[in-house]
Amino acid sequence: MQRMIGMTAGLAALVLLSASAQAMDAEAVFKGHCEACHTAGLGGAPKPGDKAAWAPRLAKGLDALTQTVLTGKGAMPPKGTCMNCDEGQIKAAVQLFVDRAQ
Repeated sequence: MQRMIGMTAGLAALVLLSASAQAMDAEAVFKGHCEACHTAGLGGAPKPGDKAAWAPRLAKGLDALTQTVLTGKGAMPPKGTCMNCDEGQIKAAVQLFVDRAQ
């Protein structure tokens, strides 16, 4: 019985985590998973709004940038640490970077 309750509680927690990831908009993804490293430039991460650093990346297009985030690059892990994010959420967060670099 105790084990069943623990399993049920664990399943409920997974459902809540999944629902919260679905509810995240681009700004929430950015603030929760991108901002710290990119603002500080950790591991060579291009800073938001740094037009020179973003120019060659922007030339590749939104889909290529999104794919880079999905697979990871250098010090950035896949999905930039947002393992619960879907591709649409990642793409929306990448669009924020694009908008700030133009």
